[in-house]
Amino acid sequence: MSSMQPAGGPSQPSPGLSADHPGITELFALLAYGEVAAFYRLTDEARMAPDLNGRINMATMAAAEMGHYELLRDALERRGVDVIPAMSRYASLLENYHRLTTPSTWLEALVKTYVGDALAADFYLEIAGVLPLEIADVVRGVLSETCHSQFVIEEVRSAVSTSDMQRSRLALWSRRLLGEAITQAQYVLAERDDLVDLMLASTGGLGQLAEFFEHLQRTHAERMTQLGLA
Repeated sequence: MSSMQPAGGPSQPSPGLSADHPGITELFALLAYGEVAAFYRLTDEARMAPDLNGRINMATMAAAEMGHYELLRDALERRGVDVIPAMSRYASLLENYHRLTTPSTWLEALVKTYVGDALAADFYLEIAGVLPLEIADVVRGVLSETCHSQFVIEEVRSAVSTSDMQRSRLALWSRRLLGEAITQAQYVLAERDDLVDLMLASTGGLGQLAEFFEHLQRTHAERMTQLGLA
């Protein structure tokens, strides 16, 4: 995933959670489909770039997505799981998110890359905090920084520094991305009990789960500031 590291550091892995927990297989499958979907999204959105530099940056991020997918495929195979049917269970949910957040401009595509993917990283890395070390390492490897965040920040900040209208439009778009990301995360948790178990283990219960979604909004505000959209 071409996402940026979340604003807060992840918690330490919990030695008490078994590496055989069925939620880990579901987590890997969800991430795997996310990587494939992101690859196609980035290659499509690269065509929106106004210059060769933008297209190359998007294409490089897309290539990284497939490398991350291969990590997850291998991790699932080590667990005796066929990646295609496993990840296909999440196709409708993730495709629905991308359908509802299809960018109409190059700048919207950049904001989605930066903000949308970082929100997903917050969600997955919160879960990673309670996983056995070897499992957490896979998740963090998939969500690792791909060194293109500065490219996005510079392009967006430059565009909005000279246009209040552009800033307002992108700020509204960013808030929409936040709302859809939280909604889709809730849908995923509603359908997959094993993932709920992992999430509750990471947050400490339902009350803390609500606090986690509030934390997403706070880190989102920090990223808005980084992009010049606050």
